[in-house]
Amino acid sequence: MKLVRYGAPGKEKPGLIDADGKLRDLSKKIKDIGPAELSPAGLAKIAKIKPESLPLVKGRPRMGVPLTGVGKFLGIGLNYSDHAKEAGMPIPKEPIMFLKSTSSLSGPNDQVMLPKGSVKSDWEVELGVVIGSKCQYVSKKDALKHVAGYCVVNDISEREYQLERGGTWDKGKGCDTFGPVGPWLVTADEIKNPQRLDMWFDLNGKRYQDGNTKTMIFDVATIISYASQFMTLMPGDIITTGTPPGVGMGVKPKPVFLKAGDVMTLGIEGLGQQRQQVVAYKKQK
Repeated sequence: MKLVRYGAPGKEKPGLIDADGKLRDLSKKIKDIGPAELSPAGLAKIAKIKPESLPLVKGRPRMGVPLTGVGKFLGIGLNYSDHAKEAGMPIPKEPIMFLKSTSSLSGPNDQVMLPKGSVKSDWEVELGVVIGSKCQYVSKKDALKHVAGYCVVNDISEREYQLERGGTWDKGKGCDTFGPVGPWLVTADEIKNPQRLDMWFDLNGKRYQDGNTKTMIFDVATIISYASQFMTLMPGDIITTGTPPGVGMGVKPKPVFLKAGDVMTLGIEGLGQQRQQVVAYKKQK
């Protein structure tokens, strides 16, 4: 299934994309797409619904984050060997973990707003993993049983905040609008092997990233098992699993960073694509 939430920010309704790529309204069948619906029982209930029985949604409404009730937004750093090389950092012996604030979550096609004074904001196309059942000290062998589904994430990062301001990476990862997710949450049964997915990123029509999840240093099962040793993973948690080479700070001879007016497009095989326009900082209501 391809599950979505559509509508104005804060007023999203649950929906699904049918076999013909059309948006269907789920709001009469389920309240929303949150932790309860992402559990094995919740997904089984939705799977019994015949898409053709659901009303079609007219027009092209805004797509929101395809799930609500996200408790943790966990990131994995330097998880592709070529990206570690372009960043000038050693290949990690264990997964590098950081947290993106849940307030950074935004829809897949919403505007990305640069933080006040930012000069080093950067992009990262990543495979997002959504947890569907509670994980504590789970084995690598059983880890994927706890996955509800997968999605595209743009792990936008302010490199000065992340790398030059001391302390943890979190301060460069959690700015408002720095976590576009979606357009869909594709349930795990549709993704037979999360380690064989092509992924790409374009800036203003120019290809910068062209990779595949097979080159991850730590695969999805390893990441889930590892993270569950340090925190309990709960239904609705999102793990974004690292990016292949081609980020702005790695461009030679001079890095390329985001500026107002730029347009980012990115996608992952089977998981859809995103499009975001970059805008200057503006105080939010």
